[in-house]
Amino acid sequence: QVQLIESGGGLVPPGGSLRLSCVDSGGSFRNGAMGWFRQAPGKEREFVATKRWATGAEALADSVRGRFAISGDRAKSTIYLQMNSLKSEDTGVYYCAGGYPISSTMTTRQGYRTWGQGTQVTVSS
Repeated sequence: QVQLIESGGGLVPPGGSLRLSCVDSGGSFRNGAMGWFRQAPGKEREFVATKRWATGAEALADSVRGRFAISGDRAKSTIYLQMNSLKSEDTGVYYCAGGYPISSTMTTRQGYRTWGQGTQVTVSS
């Protein structure tokens, strides 16, 4: 069974940091890509960051570039999202995603076939 298991969410004040982790328990996407999307209340799920294992290629949303970083350990099928200088607008449920996206779908929901349960990130004083 393909499973993506997230951890690391929580409550943090503005300007703080959090690190999210996601494990691909079956190693299903070790030759594909794993990434992060987020969904704020009342909004669509949006792309945050992704990493393609084979090439190491990464992509970040404009809204988080310079503050967030994606990294991973391919042997452990684990991906991380380091979030710094957090803002209130970063609040939402963060979902890990795994799939085999082509270049044009690497930053879209359509590029990913499996999703984690989500982990809540709340940025508030």
